[in-house]
Amino acid sequence: MADNNSRPADEVQGQAGAIENRERAANSPASQPIGKGMFGVTGSGDTSGFSGLVRRAPAIVETPRPYGGYFDEVVDALQEAYPAFHDAVEKIVVDRGELTIYIRAERIAEVCAVLRDDPSLRFELCNSVSGVDYIHDPRRLHVVYHLTSMTYRRRIRLEVAVSVDNPHVPSVTSVYPTADWQERETYDMFGVIFDGHPNLTRILMPDDWEGFPQRKDYPLGGVPVEYKGAEIPPPDERRAYK
Repeated sequence: MADNNSRPADEVQGQAGAIENRERAANSPASQPIGKGMFGVTGSGDTSGFSGLVRRAPAIVETPRPYGGYFDEVVDALQEAYPAFHDAVEKIVVDRGELTIYIRAERIAEVCAVLRDDPSLRFELCNSVSGVDYIHDPRRLHVVYHLTSMTYRRRIRLEVAVSVDNPHVPSVTSVYPTADWQERETYDMFGVIFDGHPNLTRILMPDDWEGFPQRKDYPLGGVPVEYKGAEIPPPDERRAYK
């Protein structure tokens, strides 16, 4: 049987080049799922940090029973303790080993109170309140709550969605005081208005700042920087963004 030593050098090199080209094509951005990054950037290296990132699309449909683990117990306990369960809960999703209960925005404080106080639930700690902007959704602004039961050593996520035209969500500070500055940060970055918050002011940006920097349609902005005699333009002037 012939080996590489007995074959013409140009044939071996040609096959090696073909293999290399196939591997390069398989790993190229064009062969990967197309995702849209911040500020409308697609398919190129840029200053937004999304270059070459391949993201798996999150689950968006309700997960059928059984959910697995302690998730079924938590949902059953909440349904039993909260009479308005079916009116308040939009859907329940288990994805990446996490239970997410999607709540109607106007019901979030009520649900949190039940989750904290019911003896079979006891989610005493709100770890974080954060925002997400799904720019192509009608209700694009999402608020995510991570809750922990220190009694039962369990964790769940709650999520609500509102539109830019009506970005109002009841504050949960009366249930979880630790949400105070977290709601302020979500307001500052995403423009979600937490009704009933004791002092809803900006926490990172100046009080007179216009706009909400972590919304997907917020311009990059920036200031030019002088370095060793060279003038470096701000990020939004370095490339042509679509």
